[in-house]
Amino acid sequence: MERLPQDLVSKILIKLPAIELSKCKCICKSWLDLITNPQFITNYYTVYNNQQEHLLVIRRPFLCGLKTYISHVSWNFNDSKKHVLSEILCPPYEFSSDHKYWTEIMGPCNGVYFLEGNPNVLMNPSLREFMVLPQSHFAAPDGFYSFTEYYGFGFDHKSDDYKVVVLKDLWLKETDERKNGYWNVELYSLNMNSWRKIDAEDLPLPFDIWGSSRVFTFVKSCCHWWGFVDGDIGDVVLAFNMVDEMFRKIKVPKIEYSCFSGDCFKTLAPFDEYDTIGVVVYPVRGIEKCFDVWMMKDYWDEGSWIKVYSVGPVPVIYKLVGFYGSNRFLWKDSNERLVLYESEKGNVRCLEVYGKYDSIRGVRYMESLVSLQRGRESGRQCFSCSLVPDPLLNLGE
Repeated sequence: MERLPQDLVSKILIKLPAIELSKCKCICKSWLDLITNPQFITNYYTVYNNQQEHLLVIRRPFLCGLKTYISHVSWNFNDSKKHVLSEILCPPYEFSSDHKYWTEIMGPCNGVYFLEGNPNVLMNPSLREFMVLPQSHFAAPDGFYSFTEYYGFGFDHKSDDYKVVVLKDLWLKETDERKNGYWNVELYSLNMNSWRKIDAEDLPLPFDIWGSSRVFTFVKSCCHWWGFVDGDIGDVVLAFNMVDEMFRKIKVPKIEYSCFSGDCFKTLAPFDEYDTIGVVVYPVRGIEKCFDVWMMKDYWDEGSWIKVYSVGPVPVIYKLVGFYGSNRFLWKDSNERLVLYESEKGNVRCLEVYGKYDSIRGVRYMESLVSLQRGRESGRQCFSCSLVPDPLLNLGE
């Protein structure tokens, strides 16, 4: 092996899953140096993941209890029978009870994911790494308490750091009334493994967030929320830059559903191929639904919003729970199953995983060599996970 050219060794190793590559680091020093080289790690993320298209899904499959399953779902596009494979990522035992659960999944950022819930978690499933975030010890201002939290997750490329930001609403203790549009903001840093308060002076106030439907939207180093400002301004997008840690308000034109004037969902989504954001608009009610897709053609130009296309009617869709690429939609159907819809070809694939009580969420699964283990701080709770076959695959109840 020592006689093989380095570039040939690199081309061979880059085809291996991340968990196997992590074992290869123990073979010899030259392989260790290669696999831990930042350029190899970056190339691996791009090259390996172009060979496959898998999903990472969270769901609560049972009617009783809050226990959340983390599933790696895969399939073969050439399989005419459309078989689906699912494996369960098992966290450490102390995080597998009904009292530990997750409601949202965000990512991937270079193969790293954030799970929002109890507890909040960063994970790299391809390396089987599962890290519990420390709790924030910041209290609400005197006379107030927080009830709802809205999270964002992203990567700071300048400091090579993964960050989690949270906006917490404010309620008056004396009257139990909401101080509409005002927030506390806190930021977690993986490098520092701690939380700190963020000065929200540039946060446009008063501002509120639509919380009915979330899709992970990290574009241009910014995480995004779909919200609104009372008055004539209407709907806006709030962006938080993970590098300079500043907020930005993006104005949105009046976006209406094209088929009728009834109630509709507006879900923010990333358009990775164009490095910008968009919004998917679809009706709240109905069995067969059409949906409209809008996009901000130039991310820095608020006036560049356009309607890209309309699709439908599609019989399987009920609520949008994930989106990636520019035309792959992850829907929850009326039976609470996860469905992949490719708008360009009109392909529908039922993925045979279920989630009760609106618990199912999906993102693209990406193999990565990025480790969460940084420094030697004793306060880090970084654990190993195991991967086992999904005992509930193809079971609807």
